[in-house]
Amino acid sequence: MLSRQFVRENPDEVRRALDTKGVDVDLDRILEIDEEWRDLKAEGDGLRHERNEVSSEIGELKREGEEEAAQEAIERSQELKEELEAVEKRADELEAELEEKLLELPNVPHPDAPVGDDESDNVEVDRWGFDGRRELPDEVVPHYDLGEQLEILDFERGAKVSGGGFYFAKGEGARLEHALVQYMLELHREEHDYVDVFPPLPVNSASMRGTGQFPKFVDDAYRIGGANDEDYDDDDLWLLPTAEVPVTNMYRDEILLDEDLPLKHQAYSPNFRREAGEHGTETRGIVRVHQFNKVEMVNFVRPEESYDRLEGLLGEATEVLERLGLPYRVLEMCTGDMGFTQAKKYDVEVWAPGDDMDEGPEEGGRWLEVSSVSNFEDFQARRAGIQYRPEQHESAEYVHTLNGSGLAVPRVVVAVLEYYQNDDGTVVVPEPLQPYMGGTEVIEGQDSVGESALGEQ
Repeated sequence: MLSRQFVRENPDEVRRALDTKGVDVDLDRILEIDEEWRDLKAEGDGLRHERNEVSSEIGELKREGEEEAAQEAIERSQELKEELEAVEKRADELEAELEEKLLELPNVPHPDAPVGDDESDNVEVDRWGFDGRRELPDEVVPHYDLGEQLEILDFERGAKVSGGGFYFAKGEGARLEHALVQYMLELHREEHDYVDVFPPLPVNSASMRGTGQFPKFVDDAYRIGGANDEDYDDDDLWLLPTAEVPVTNMYRDEILLDEDLPLKHQAYSPNFRREAGEHGTETRGIVRVHQFNKVEMVNFVRPEESYDRLEGLLGEATEVLERLGLPYRVLEMCTGDMGFTQAKKYDVEVWAPGDDMDEGPEEGGRWLEVSSVSNFEDFQARRAGIQYRPEQHESAEYVHTLNGSGLAVPRVVVAVLEYYQNDDGTVVVPEPLQPYMGGTEVIEGQDSVGESALGEQ
C-alpha cells in the first residue's frame, strides 16, 4: 500500500496513478479523512496536555486549602476526560476507515513504464527463437485435439470430476508436467541460488491482503469452508491463487537483517483461480483453467537494488524457455495493463503455433503468457509489514519485493505439444526434459481406456 504520508504529500502523483491504471477511487475523500484525523490527533494532544495541567493543579489547590477551586478543577478534569475519549474514539474510527481506503489505492507506476489503456499499448522489448526455429508440420494440431488423440489430456473426465475448467493429465502428459516442474526447480536452485519452499496451499485473508489480492480480487478466489455457511468465518482460509501469496507472507510483520538480503525463494504449487477466460479458443484446452501448476520465484531485496534484480529475474524466467528451445517474446506492460500492485512489470509470452489467432506473430499461432515478472517496490512490504534493518543501530526500512513465474506449467505444455509436434502426431520431448521423463525422447501416446475405446478398434 501507499503510505498516508506519501498520499498526503503527493496527491497529484497518486491521481496520475489512478488515472493511468484505470482505478476508480475517491482520493478527495481519503485526503479529507486524513486531514480530519490529523486535526483530531492535534485536538487530542491539546486536551491531554490541558488535563495533565489541571491534574497537577488539583493537588496543589488541595494543599493550599482551596477546596472550592480544587473541586472545580476536578470537574474540569472529568470534562476533559470525556472530551478526550470522544475525540480518541472518533480518531480511531477515522484511522480504521483510512486504512481500509488506502488498501484501495494502486501502486504508483515507475516513471519509465509505458503509459497506456490496455494490452494494445504494451511494448515488445525482446523476441527470441524464430531464427532457425524447427520445421513444423504443414498443419499443427492444437494441443487440446492432440492431447486427446494421444490420450494424455482428458477434459471430459476432468469436467465430470470437478466441473468445467479442470482436466486430467495422464501418462506421458502427467510425466511432462512433473518433468517441467522438476527441471525448473533444479535450474533455479542450482544456477540461480534459489532456496526451495513448499508452502501451505490454504492462506488466510491477511496473507491475501498482504500481497494485494484482497480486497480487489476477492471474487476470483476459492474460499474453503465447512458444510455450513457459518463455518467460513471460523476457517478464514482460501486456496492460494499463486505461491506468491504464502511465500511473500512468510515474513509478514517481521524485520529481516541486512545480511539476509537479497533473499530468493522459489516454490512449486498448484494454483486455484475462478477466472475462465474469453469465449472460444481461449477456454479450450489448458490455456486458462481453474487449477494449474506453477513454479514461482519471490525476491526480497534492498530498495536500491530492486530494479537491477527485476532485470535479473526476467533473465531467470526467459532462460527456461531458451533452454527448452521455445520461441518467446517479452512485453513491457503499460500502466493500464500492468496490474494493481506493480510498479513495473514484464510479461513473458511463449509462442504456441497450434491456433492461428489474430494476436499471433507473422508465423501464425498465438502468444501465451507464461510469466509475469514484477517489481512491487515497497507496496507489498507495507501491506504485509516486511522490513529490514540496514544496521543494528538504524531504524528499520521496508524491503522491496519482486516475483515472477518460473514458469506457469500448463502453457509451457501447450507450447511443447504444438512446437515439438511431428507430422505423425507424436511429440519430441525437449532434450533438457528427457532425463526427468526416464529418458523418453518422443511422446507417442497410449491406448484409450473403457468401452468408449471399442469404437476406435
